Amino acid sequence: MTLATGIGSMPGTDFAESMRLVLDELSLPYVPELPARGVHAGMIGRTLAVLDGLEADLQPDGWRIGVGEGADLRRARSLLAQDLDVAEELATEHEGPIKIQVAGPLTLAATVERPRGDKMLADHGARREIAQSLAEGLGAHVRDVRRRFSRADLVVQVDEPAITAVLTGGIPTASGWSRHRSVHPPEADALLRVVVEAVTGAGARPVVHSCAADVPVELLAGAGFSAISFDLGLARPDDVWAETFEKGVDLWFGVLPSTDAAEVSQKAVVQRIETFFGRFGFAEETYSDRLVVTPTCGLAGASPQWARSVLVAAQSVAARR
Repeated sequence: MTLATGIGSMPGTDFAESMRLVLDELSLPYVPELPARGVHAGMIGRTLAVLDGLEADLQPDGWRIGVGEGADLRRARSLLAQDLDVAEELATEHEGPIKIQVAGPLTLAATVERPRGDKMLADHGARREIAQSLAEGLGAHVRDVRRRFSRADLVVQVDEPAITAVLTGGIPTASGWSRHRSVHPPEADALLRVVVEAVTGAGARPVVHSCAADVPVELLAGAGFSAISFDLGLARPDDVWAETFEKGVDLWFGVLPSTDAAEVSQKAVVQRIETFFGRFGFAEETYSDRLVVTPTCGLAGASPQWARSVLVAAQSVAARR
């Protein structure tokens, strides 16, 4: 059976309302992020709240590691705990898959600053440190979430929107006059792999999402992710997709607009999916149980009405598979 889910973020500030929506409408519900409540509730703040052994605070230029636990990190941790309490109350009887999301180590390193400024991406040791901290904290976080949803199968989505820029030297330095050096694939593999192992070691399924162009499919599959979530509109139909799928890595298709748009033709969406697989000679019975339908990216920039309608549409497309 084809499933449907969202990427992570939702509009608005009412967590309980968003949680009820994803539980009611999706075959693969998730614990949503509501960044409209502030940076504490966004992807990076949410993930920093999970780290083990590293403290952070919000500075004028963004989140900075190694300056002690500030009020903003305490707020992020408090919001995460409150949201999980609400999610547990609403989904305690849920059976089947349920998803949580965290930012991946490469995107964290490209976003968060070192104690003296500039991104952690600038230093090999700092990159390794934040990946290890994420892995340690994520293992404990996953075990806590599994306890809360004892009847569910937990999926952990690792968000890597910056991965292509990190690998190609596209992240600007603090001055803006130059770019950080690219992270080579062997190091990127090691940073991702330690996070994947933490997820699987805690009894959950690791999935990676990137809404960037030129997703490094081989790297992500090689690091151990069991599925790759991507924007179909940005993906070139290279043979690497077929080879990866044949090796057992599932594909999650971002095929529905994540911001308000004209009415979407579900028939056209189904045809796009069939065309993609058809190029490689895959019949429907070979992929229908390994396909997840999603919006192209998070829904934080959508209106509440569109967020609801696009999730309903995703589930409807999945039901037609």
